[in-house]
Amino acid sequence: MRSTILPRVAALVLIGVICGSEASSQQTPSREQRSRRLIRVVPMKQVDVTSPNGNVKFSLLPNAERLTFTVSMGGAVVLDPSPIVMKVDGYDLSSGVVLDTSETYSIDEAYPWMGAHALEVRVFDDGIAFRHVIPGTDTSARVPDEYTTFVVPNGSTVWYHDMDGHYEADYIKQDIAAVLPGQWAGPPVTFKLPGETGYASITEANLVNYSGMGLEADGRRGLIIGLGHRQPLNYPFELRYGRDEGKRLGQAAAVKGTITTPWRVIMIGRDLNTLVNSTIVPNLCPPPDPLLFPKGIKTSWIKPGRAVWRYVDGGDGSFEGLKEFSRLAGKLGFEHHVIEGVWSRWTTEQRKEMVEYSRRQGVGVWFWKHSKELRTPEAREEFFKMLNDLGVAGAKIDFFDHEAKEVVDVYEAILLKAAQYHILVVFHGANKPTGRERTWPNELVREAIRGMESSRMMERARHQTILPFTRYLAGPADYTTMIFSQRRRDSSWPHQIASMAVFSSPILTIAANPDSILLNPAVDVIKGIPAVWDETIVLPDSRIGELVLFARRTGTMWFLAAMCGPQARTIQVPLRFLGEGSYKSTLVRDNKADAAAVVLENRTLTKSDTITIEMINGGGFIGRFAKR
Repeated sequence: MRSTILPRVAALVLIGVICGSEASSQQTPSREQRSRRLIRVVPMKQVDVTSPNGNVKFSLLPNAERLTFTVSMGGAVVLDPSPIVMKVDGYDLSSGVVLDTSETYSIDEAYPWMGAHALEVRVFDDGIAFRHVIPGTDTSARVPDEYTTFVVPNGSTVWYHDMDGHYEADYIKQDIAAVLPGQWAGPPVTFKLPGETGYASITEANLVNYSGMGLEADGRRGLIIGLGHRQPLNYPFELRYGRDEGKRLGQAAAVKGTITTPWRVIMIGRDLNTLVNSTIVPNLCPPPDPLLFPKGIKTSWIKPGRAVWRYVDGGDGSFEGLKEFSRLAGKLGFEHHVIEGVWSRWTTEQRKEMVEYSRRQGVGVWFWKHSKELRTPEAREEFFKMLNDLGVAGAKIDFFDHEAKEVVDVYEAILLKAAQYHILVVFHGANKPTGRERTWPNELVREAIRGMESSRMMERARHQTILPFTRYLAGPADYTTMIFSQRRRDSSWPHQIASMAVFSSPILTIAANPDSILLNPAVDVIKGIPAVWDETIVLPDSRIGELVLFARRTGTMWFLAAMCGPQARTIQVPLRFLGEGSYKSTLVRDNKADAAAVVLENRTLTKSDTITIEMINGGGFIGRFAKR
């Protein structure tokens, strides 16, 4: 399995913050103490943390009344002065502060720290991250809350989705000044800076023992952190669990011991290639436990690949029909078969038969499970032991739909038990990823996206040209990619095939019935598209919501994938990304007369060549370049 070398961190700073007696005491401060803190004026010096190349800078401003920060990239402002608001048990730890001391250190060093409150900052060449660390004892339980605001520069264009469907929604494009107060957005929230100076995206990393983060607009270009209890009750959760349960989870959650918040992350780049290739989010998470994963992501039972799935594109759902899906997966060279909840009605002998038959085709089987049935240690032990005994490869766990701390805790408990039994995991009805797949390499992907299951989506071409620069920045997504039926809406067949190369995930579940893939004229190209890649280049013509243009390499083979939005376009693409020598090339183009067709072209090409790609409305292109 391929692995990514994480970028080196330039500078890290741990800043001690003294903010009043309540920060280190369980006693309620007197009114006089609170008043003194509010009027205290303390001279402070600005603290700057700069990236290795000197281009990205985080600045903590000299403001004793309120911790405030800015972020810049070269001469461009990425975030205007933005207030940090961290509360514990209702007390604001970020106002009336004194910076006690700061320590700058490398990623390989660790410093013990004693004090009321620490703000830890890391700055990369392609972004910044910060988090709060508030010491406590195992016997104490305190309630944290956050209202930090990210103030986006005037003139920026923002792409975001609301949280009515949790993380399964359409994206809106707006000028930041037009985003109304009270509008919620599910991270990552990507924005283009004014004056063609670059891009940024706000999300979080290493979400554990804490509530997930949403963002609420203040109507003044600010996006305010809102933890799980403060986020609006979404329709999927209300449908499955009811309003009373939503009301119960609408209370802020207590944390025992030291409170360590997730990292608040701003990915930054001059271009979209920088954002797409950023590994900040997993880099901020701890490595896997060597006792569970002796070789990390290369541990023998961690097996990425492509999967067939009988759900949205028809097919025989009987026991024998699903065996046929496994046979067709083997014929395509796909590695997995995801089976919905019908398996629970089979006998133990049938389950064994399905697993063994699929294994003979070179295919691993996955079983679907409702997350509410895995909320106790006993239920998790029984389920994952059963999967292990049968030889099932993975579990698709569904219907979380909330970012409350207790729900976040369930993800961790599931991943631990699954790892103990060598079971791979996909999460559906899920929160956004926060890089924890680095810690748990058995989590191959999670949904948290409006994907092919959404039958009512009409503008699929626009949607699919936004996703690589928004949702996929947080981590792999289970879009259930590629379909040739009318569910593709306004996108062409080549657009759909190209999405398989763009929407890569360690388990790449395909929506199309495998029969339709085998009958497609481009089947040989489709069969060669992997689930993981060695190199990705986002080419300069890419525009969010208008054009996706990726060059991706697996070994010595390259793929060029293009997906255009609703408007047709013609582009010239130099093949400079190819290596030396000649390449046997198969090009899959739009048929101008029929969006439900392809035109195949075979050529020999080199890195000195330039190809012309003509795409119809919602069109696409994919080229495979095999080294001769």
